[in-house]
Amino acid sequence: MILAGDVGGTKVNLALFRYREGLEIVAHQRYSSNDSPGLEYVVRQFLAETSSQRTSQTVEAAAFGIAGPIVGEIVKATNLPWVVDARVLRKTLGIEQVRMLNDLEATGYGIPLVRERELVVLNRGKEDPQGHGALIAAGTGLGEAFLYRQDGRLQPVASEGGHCSFAPRDELEIELLRYLWKRWNHVSFERLVSGPGLFNIYSFLRDTGRGEEPGWLAEEMSSEDPAAVISNAALEGRSELCGQALDLFVSLYGAEAGNLALKCKATGGLFVGGGIAPKILAALEKGGFVKAFTSKGRLSPVVENIPVRVILNPKTALLGAARCARIMLTG
Repeated sequence: MILAGDVGGTKVNLALFRYREGLEIVAHQRYSSNDSPGLEYVVRQFLAETSSQRTSQTVEAAAFGIAGPIVGEIVKATNLPWVVDARVLRKTLGIEQVRMLNDLEATGYGIPLVRERELVVLNRGKEDPQGHGALIAAGTGLGEAFLYRQDGRLQPVASEGGHCSFAPRDELEIELLRYLWKRWNHVSFERLVSGPGLFNIYSFLRDTGRGEEPGWLAEEMSSEDPAAVISNAALEGRSELCGQALDLFVSLYGAEAGNLALKCKATGGLFVGGGIAPKILAALEKGGFVKAFTSKGRLSPVVENIPVRVILNPKTALLGAARCARIMLTG
């Protein structure tokens, strides 16, 4: 029996797995991160709720993908007021085999378990079977990971690349950067390519007179997640301002994905994960993402050959954490 977790800025997904011919989910629950004091509390709650499903089996290993930098065995979540300590989790679970991973590292472990039908191709490219890969995922924050090739498999390496400085590409984005400097002295790509980032882009366009905000839109954003309201209004054609915001968001997403692909020389392919991409797939497929991804000056011919695929399976990070826990048990 394996316990796996996917911990983000707004949710905690926990699942119990057993291994027969492959990993099988025994039980799965989703919790709100903001309603819980810490991961240990959520784990205790989950184990209490699933005690009947575990019957006599005990948890032998556990792994948790967490959105934040892992330092030693401790992580301070980036977009959540939690500090998680693997040593405390070992005491909570009563087992030694406990590992914490960056959430994108967990997603990287899950990629081999994703079926072909759960991938959508944005750029076909020409995959180098010996090349390294890369992974980028926008959600509450912006996660990035390197995928290095070892023995024919892509292995994940954690990164905090989403917090690298935003680099504007034209006059509009220079103005956007100046707008955001009024709020933060360091403007990272995460301030733009994330759920809150989409709202930042929208606010910039609205506040600089590039579109009108109708009353119904302001009302919806006051009672619901602004990013979801903006993206839905854009995809449904209900707001020109929201359409502009989503188009710029997609272009910035593609530009940073291209930056990551160059840093990794990801000729083996780039994967787009996270919760936002499947929801705005129609916008990603319009071409703005790939255009920005491949616009890399003298290295454009290299990037044009890099395959880009969107991961549709929402449990990829959870499966990856489970796979990592199984590797701990089997070596």
